[in-house]
Amino acid sequence: MEDAATPGPTRGVTENRGVQSAAGRGGALVELTPTPGGLALVSPYHTHRAGDPLDLVALAEQVQKADEFVRANATNKLTVIAEQIEHLQEQARKVLEDARRDADLHRVACNIVKKPGNIYYLYKRESGQQYFSIISPKEWGTSCPHDFLGAYKLQHDLSWTPYEDIEKQDAKISIMNKLLSQPVALPPSTEPSFQGFTH
Repeated sequence: MEDAATPGPTRGVTENRGVQSAAGRGGALVELTPTPGGLALVSPYHTHRAGDPLDLVALAEQVQKADEFVRANATNKLTVIAEQIEHLQEQARKVLEDARRDADLHRVACNIVKKPGNIYYLYKRESGQQYFSIISPKEWGTSCPHDFLGAYKLQHDLSWTPYEDIEKQDAKISIMNKLLSQPVALPPSTEPSFQGFTH
């Protein structure tokens, strides 16, 4: 009877030793179980199996693929920078060409005082001398005495604009003048916007 009344060591007692010792220190802990609610939180297959050599191959392939993506990404960015450099070089070349042309045109013979905003017509004599005139080939008609080389507008910054680019350049200058005269109308956005200034 005593044997029946005295419970022997059971699994529940063994599992609760940690809980009882913690309770003896003045606190109680929730029982620990490897399968709470009947579900295993960690797969025994992944925690107890030996290392798979194929995992190292897969890892190496992933690292190689990452290296390829990083290289491709860097190449794309460098390509964009190279295109921007080429564009800047082209702009610099045009600036130098325009500056050389403007300097040459300012040395052309002219018997009148040149005023910004006016259009001047470039002619060439039989002697090879070039000169500016305010008379256009249309005004000369069939009696134009010399070869016509081109027409240029003298801008207020003393640069010269070829006749075919005058309308385009005047439109740009007009927009810039509106922007400068109405600074309060600029949008707060950091992105450039000329809305309202082109009409």
